Amino acid sequence: MEALPVPLLFVCALSVGFYAFMRRSQKQQSFLPLPPGPTKLPLLGNLLDMPAERPWETWHRWSKEFGSDIMHLDVAGDSIVVLESLDAVKELFDRRSALYSQRGRFPMVMELLDWNWSLGTIKYGDFWRKCRKSFHDSFNAVAVKQFRPQETRAVHELLRGLLDDPQDIMGKFRLMATSLIMDMTYGIKILPQKDPYLPLISEVMHVFTVTSVPGAFLVDTFPILKFVPSWFPGARFKRQAATWRPMIQDMRRLPWEETKRQVESGTAPPSFAANTLRALDNNNPNGGLGSDWEEVAKTVAANVLGAGADTTVAALGWFVLAMLAYPDVQKKAQAELDAVLGHGALPTFDDEAALPYTTALVKEVLRWKPVGPLGALVPVVRAENIVNFVVEGLPHFVDVEDEYAGYRIPAGSTVIANTWALLRDESIYPDPIPFKPERFLHDGQLDPNVRDPETIAFGFGRRICPGRNFASSTLWLTIASMLATFDIEKATDAEGRILEPNYDGFPGLISAPLPFECTIKPRSVRTVQAIQSTV
Repeated sequence: MEALPVPLLFVCALSVGFYAFMRRSQKQQSFLPLPPGPTKLPLLGNLLDMPAERPWETWHRWSKEFGSDIMHLDVAGDSIVVLESLDAVKELFDRRSALYSQRGRFPMVMELLDWNWSLGTIKYGDFWRKCRKSFHDSFNAVAVKQFRPQETRAVHELLRGLLDDPQDIMGKFRLMATSLIMDMTYGIKILPQKDPYLPLISEVMHVFTVTSVPGAFLVDTFPILKFVPSWFPGARFKRQAATWRPMIQDMRRLPWEETKRQVESGTAPPSFAANTLRALDNNNPNGGLGSDWEEVAKTVAANVLGAGADTTVAALGWFVLAMLAYPDVQKKAQAELDAVLGHGALPTFDDEAALPYTTALVKEVLRWKPVGPLGALVPVVRAENIVNFVVEGLPHFVDVEDEYAGYRIPAGSTVIANTWALLRDESIYPDPIPFKPERFLHDGQLDPNVRDPETIAFGFGRRICPGRNFASSTLWLTIASMLATFDIEKATDAEGRILEPNYDGFPGLISAPLPFECTIKPRSVRTVQAIQSTV
């Protein structure tokens, strides 16, 4: 990576200091105290206190030390507020959602890449509301049932793939998730070999992971730099943007146009895009979405594609690791499946109510290792070789000054819910460290008095994940089907010694497991026959 010229680097360093001073000066508008937090240094604030790894754990420790469910951090002038209790989160993100539904400015993403269709970064407003309504209409708890045939086909394809080749389980999860979402969203069938969409989706999601980190590029801190010519020394971000922009637009445009062609020719299978296009009849030419109906529908479809695959893959990876760490849990779930369905039978969505332990296991997967632990402060080496602590993820943003529990929340603050801490809150989930599906059961049935981790893991307020119903149903059927047909065990080396997996995850936007090995084998001849019968 190329470095900034020394004179420009010096100017930027002075600018950062001046910027931090001005930001801090502008926020001293109230006599209320800031929430507690580590001692702040002049100009730098808490920059040097920020943990390099798993910040959610450090923040949770600080919260206990200060005896507060809200903390304030200052990172070189940027105000960061961390929420550590469900009461604080519900008060700010739910009851005051009109104030806390905003996003910060993303010059690299929104302005240089023209990524103005990402619901994660679109500012709260009319277009965002239209997209959310369209998303909700097609993916609410009732409407999402229309996609059950696609989910079932995708899960059965995964089972056949594991039966044929039990290696690279995370790669098979990724293929299943991407294929399912393309099928459900556009009615397009993914071809495992030489598919034109797979490399495009993979590359675009990599770009999103890199560019959606606020401050990861110097232009995010100093938006005026977007006017710097691409040939200027240190302007590598402009050249990257020019390369990435066409791919980002292709991901939104190409599958939509393919579905449109299929609808016009009468060959389109049911999908979100096809259903939306067919709804645009002569009596309702805009489908109820307004004059910009096509932009809204294309935006929703692209967001379903972009958001669903990685989170599903990560959650399934944590499920496998849980089975490796707690083999007794796997045996209990398999015993329930055999007793209810009969050994060798594949579960369906209609069986969920009769399988409380299996359902509790899926809930515990969401709680035990949250895929999105929080928007994490991590050290990032920018494209310009400048190291900075930035907010990774898509936290909430408040652009007006507010007050909570007698503390001042400065205008322009990034507000983060420590999801990892909430899912380990001992007042909600006693003995939170072990993987224990029993915590959600009472007398053998699901206990309605225990908070469902879905109400925490999928976000809060108006920014709650709109695809949570689809994600939950896909996880349930995948996990139940794998438990019914396969034994998941720790791998061994050539000499028969057990290879203990690493139970840590990647810190960042999505917390997926680090690479690990395992052994997947069919439970019996009858389960092999059941899998083969799905062809």
